Amino acid sequence: MENFIYSINVTMPIFLVMVIGWFLKQRGMLDEHFVSVANKFNFQVTLPFLVFKDLSAVDIKAVFDLKYVLFCALVTTVCFFVIWGGAKLLLKDQSMTGAFVQASFRSSAAVMGLAFIENIYGTSAMGPLMIIGAVPLYNIFSVIVLTFEAEDDGAEKDMNRLKQAGINILKNPIIIAIALGLLVAYFRIDFPTIVDNTVNNIAKMATPLALIGMGAGFEGRKALAKIKPTIAASLIKLVAQPLVFIPLAVALGFTGEKLIGILVMLAAPATPSCYIMAKNMKNDGVLTASIVVTTTLLAAFTLTGWIFVLKCLQLIG
Repeated sequence: MENFIYSINVTMPIFLVMVIGWFLKQRGMLDEHFVSVANKFNFQVTLPFLVFKDLSAVDIKAVFDLKYVLFCALVTTVCFFVIWGGAKLLLKDQSMTGAFVQASFRSSAAVMGLAFIENIYGTSAMGPLMIIGAVPLYNIFSVIVLTFEAEDDGAEKDMNRLKQAGINILKNPIIIAIALGLLVAYFRIDFPTIVDNTVNNIAKMATPLALIGMGAGFEGRKALAKIKPTIAASLIKLVAQPLVFIPLAVALGFTGEKLIGILVMLAAPATPSCYIMAKNMKNDGVLTASIVVTTTLLAAFTLTGWIFVLKCLQLIG
C-alpha cells in the first residue's frame, strides 16, 4: 500500500492540474484561442527556457553519462523505425501512417518528463540528459516521417517540403535551447543574479501552463474517432515500449533517477505538438488528436502502474 500511495502522489498531482485546465475550459474561462496561444508560447518561450535552465545548471563534465545518453538515443531510434515499418505493413489506410508513427513513438518528455522527475527527485541532472538523448530525435524523426507520409503533391513539392523541414529543424527552439544550455554548462558560464532569476521565473511557468493548456485542449469526442488505430498507438506508447526496454535498461544498470527518465521517455503520453505538426504537414490531424487525448487520459493509470512496479522492485527510491 505504501508503494501504491507513493506512485499516486507522483502521478496524480500532474494530471489533476490538467483536470483543472479542462474544468476551466468547460466553465468558459478558457477557450480555443487560449489553448492555441498557450501551446505556441510554451513551445517557443517557456519550454526552451526550462530546458536551458535545467541543462545550464548541470555540471556536464561531472555528471555526463555517455552510456545513458546513447541508450536514450538508440532506443528512440529503434522505436521510431520499428513502428514506421510496422505501420507500413499493417495499416490498411496508409494515409494514417505519418500521424500514427509520430504519436506512437514521440513522448511529452520535456513537459511530462521533467514534471515527473522533479516530483520524485526535485532538481534533476538525469532529466536533462534524457532530453539530450531523445528530444532532438523526436523533432527530427517527426519531420522525416510526416514529410515522407504527407499527401502527395509531386516530387518537386516534396523536395521543397524536405528542404523546409531541414530549416525548421535548425530553427526548432527546443533544439536551440539544448545547444545553448550545453554550451553554458560545459564552459561553466556564470550569469549575473538578475539574469538567473529572470530565466528561472520564465521557466517556472512552463510545466503548469503546459498542463493547463493540455487539459483545456482535451476534446473527448475526438478520442472516439478512428478508435482502432488510436488504441493500437496508445498500447504501443504506454505499454509495449516500456515493457520491451525497461527490462533492458535495468539489465544495463540504470536505476533511480535514470530509470524514471527512461520510463517517461518511453511511456509518457503523446505530446500535443504532434497535432500541430501533423496538421501543418498535411497528415491525419484527427487521428493525431485522438491518440494525444487517449494517451493523456490513460497515462494517469499506466504511469502510476509502472512507477508502482519499479518502486516494489526497489529500482527507484
